[in-house]
Amino acid sequence: MSSFAGNSRHRARPLAIAIVCVSQFMVILDVTIVVIALPAIRDGLEFSDADLQWVFTAYTLVFGGLLICGGRLADVAGRRRIFLIGLGLFSAASAGCTLAGSPEALVALRVLQGAGAALLSPAALALLTTLSEPGEARRRAVGWWTAVAAAGGASGWVIGGLITQYAGWRGVFAVNVAIGLVVLAIALLVLPADKKSTGRRRLDLGGALTATAGLALLVYGLTSAGDRGLARLSSWLPLLLATVAFVIFIRHEGRTADPLLPLRLLRSLPVAGANLTALAITGSTSSAMYLAVMYVQGVLGIPAGQASLLFPTVNLAAIAGALLTPPLLGRVGARRSLLAGFATIAAGITFLVALPPQGLPVVQLLAAFAFIGTGIGTASVASTQTGTDAADPAYRGVAAGVLNSAAQVGTAIGVALLTPLTSMATGSAVTAGYRIGFAGAGLIALAGALSSFLVPTDDLFKVGGSSVTRPGAGSRSTPARRSVRPPKSAHNLLRRGLGE
Repeated sequence: MSSFAGNSRHRARPLAIAIVCVSQFMVILDVTIVVIALPAIRDGLEFSDADLQWVFTAYTLVFGGLLICGGRLADVAGRRRIFLIGLGLFSAASAGCTLAGSPEALVALRVLQGAGAALLSPAALALLTTLSEPGEARRRAVGWWTAVAAAGGASGWVIGGLITQYAGWRGVFAVNVAIGLVVLAIALLVLPADKKSTGRRRLDLGGALTATAGLALLVYGLTSAGDRGLARLSSWLPLLLATVAFVIFIRHEGRTADPLLPLRLLRSLPVAGANLTALAITGSTSSAMYLAVMYVQGVLGIPAGQASLLFPTVNLAAIAGALLTPPLLGRVGARRSLLAGFATIAAGITFLVALPPQGLPVVQLLAAFAFIGTGIGTASVASTQTGTDAADPAYRGVAAGVLNSAAQVGTAIGVALLTPLTSMATGSAVTAGYRIGFAGAGLIALAGALSSFLVPTDDLFKVGGSSVTRPGAGSRSTPARRSVRPPKSAHNLLRRGLGE
């Protein structure tokens, strides 16, 4: 009987991993599918142009602000439980959005959607590491996670446009209701029960409040800076308040016995490298793609309908990059995979820098988007794998939350810093302004490549493994919980960072 049960659990594991990946598909799908429906939402609910941004911003603020808190809740209360709660809240809020009768109601429901996504996403990533064995199996799982997320982004542009045109804007929210109900029903059957905690753990409420406030203020401040420019005091005030909140957070975390985010986790060089590279991936690519959308339509004059056929290339290439990366990661290691990813991103941005001021450079655009997408897939898999495997297993939920937060902040930073460069340029200088913006995105990619050197080399850092092999020195087994063998110069620091 026990053998049969064990075989059943083994057969259910791929389905459980698939369900976890589909949940991330749903979260990413929601972003692009709603963005493309914004004009219809404005007309349907009579939003003003100034208030329409809150349909997107309200979700982003809450999602970004609660990610760390959501990740820690998954560690404390159980990853399966928080996954199901987040999925249920996200699906219920999506259903509410389909019935919203006023701008205020829709924005309030988008806040609930963001809260559900902030619980769902880090819990899902933490579950992924629990469901997959260290080594090749986990690399494949992370590759599929990244590929499915990219598929969500690509699908949103196409599905959102079709649904908005033929079924109305309310239909874009109904899509996630249908997906959410199916995922919830299967998840209840196949996700393994949470293990009972051997010790008493609690949520650090003070840390949760200050971290949430700091992240929300940071995302809002960076978004405001992108919209209003960096010259206004109103753009800097949220950033100043975010800094104060983070200082209070760090001081609080250093004093509390059961912190939300152990500071030793951030002192781990692989964890720090993973988060800095995650920030640079989105900082370089989100800003480059945002500028590309504006350049293609505003400078080249390509209609939105034709332009929308070009941009899914990025997501499709990201799927390919994510699926091809796990074997590469196993052969050359995380650092070299990250460097390859950032080099590919930089190559794609180079094509954008060289865009002409007129005409229809389809081949050049497709080449740029293909390189950028492939680089996103490659670097994202390596960054995610490193950031989760290098964390103590008891804190992988919050580590996943930090990774997601870094990606959110990277997008906000890239757009906030580079968008003003194009808006300040007028007349014949517009093309030059965009080229400077694209070059800035390339510099962020370069910074990400430099951050990759915080991740140990393959012979010293066996991603997802439980043993370390030095060339010419034979192999040596280490305890299963040690996934990091740090360089000598950082040995003691990394031991503290991983709680060894």
